[in-house]
Amino acid sequence: MKLTRLVLLLQMLLAGTSVAAAPLTSPRSAQPRGQALQAPGQGQPQYGETRIAAVVNDEIISVADLGSRIRMALMSTAVPDTPDARRRLAAQVLRTLVDEKLETQEAKRKNVSATEDEVKKAIASIERQNNMKPGQLDDVLKANGIEHSALVSQVTASIVWAKLIRRIAGETDPVSDGEIDATLKRLKQEENEPEVRVAEIFLSVDSPQQDPDVRALADRLIEQMKSGARFSAVAQQFSQSATSAVGGDIGWVHPDELAPPLAKALADMRAGELSPPIRAPGGYYLLLVLDRRATGRSASEDDTVLHIAQVVFPLPPQPSEQARRAAFAQAQNVRTEAKNCDDMLRIGKAEASQLSSQGDLRVSQIAPSMRGVVMGLGIGQPSQPILQKNGIGVIMVCGRSDPKPVAAATRDDVAETLMCERLDTLARRYLRDLRRAAFVDVRV
Repeated sequence: MKLTRLVLLLQMLLAGTSVAAAPLTSPRSAQPRGQALQAPGQGQPQYGETRIAAVVNDEIISVADLGSRIRMALMSTAVPDTPDARRRLAAQVLRTLVDEKLETQEAKRKNVSATEDEVKKAIASIERQNNMKPGQLDDVLKANGIEHSALVSQVTASIVWAKLIRRIAGETDPVSDGEIDATLKRLKQEENEPEVRVAEIFLSVDSPQQDPDVRALADRLIEQMKSGARFSAVAQQFSQSATSAVGGDIGWVHPDELAPPLAKALADMRAGELSPPIRAPGGYYLLLVLDRRATGRSASEDDTVLHIAQVVFPLPPQPSEQARRAAFAQAQNVRTEAKNCDDMLRIGKAEASQLSSQGDLRVSQIAPSMRGVVMGLGIGQPSQPILQKNGIGVIMVCGRSDPKPVAAATRDDVAETLMCERLDTLARRYLRDLRRAAFVDVRV
């Protein structure tokens, strides 16, 4: 795996590897399975009730716990909070909660814990990643009816599981000098070959009997993303790979570094394209091509990074001519009033807060039809109103960073990346074994 955006499991702050794609069954289960899962509130107890949703060994998951995490998943993936969306997410979220229980139980058994300071630092990092001020995340959670404890539980599970896995890997399978040398040699040989930057969502299959259920889960996640959920947020909530902590971003890779089914799928995918579920060793993958470059580590204009602000006035799926004109007029007003990016963001927050945004984009990530328009803008110059799939918007380039050659990987970089790969494999196997040995009783 390429030495770019991979991070240590210990750095996972949000979702970690704690997702169960498998059915909630156990060879030691002494009670019959519950009814098919429904979202709380859909013929079941309301979110605030203390009724048991599931028992994991000797610990319970309440309906209130499940409701809070469903709301968190809806908020983070930007899926509209509807009864149908809650119902479709309920099973996925409950499986995640079950896995987190298994992870925290095993960590406790092995005397691994998370300190209050570690949890606070993790939450502060989440706020920084989302351009929030200290303490703002709590306000966002409250506004969405989410208990602070739901976030703390999720972060704590990620921290203790990562610490446990890293401890075991360090004791049983350290990285050798020979492996580092071989990897450095390969990277040197491949440094000028074409690369693809790809993000992944991985859903494990622990037995052949689980395959249909996991495939169905993969299909549901694709439906959610086609309905507007962000890939990175879905990866953080549901992927079982260590890359879930960075929204599934693997980084720049040569396709032949990946499993053959993944490399074959990537060969024909364009930047911005989402794959169907891909069956590979261990489970199903969903891949998103973030970018492509033909010159490996060499710098090109496509690697130029633009800091962009935009304001988009939303339109319904089949807008009337009157709605189009109104949105166009609003966009024209923004273009007239905004003299700089601060103006753009201020106006956007006041008039179209839901679809206003700012961020960094590599030139190669911009759609070919839009690239000429954006590259033709000077710093601080607003674009003409642009018809987009979700509305009419105005774009402004706030700054740009010209590409620089990628620094060669060091021995420490290689060692950490190889260790990450070990951690990921170990975490998957360990969690699979915990699931197989657990008593899990679903009550809702």
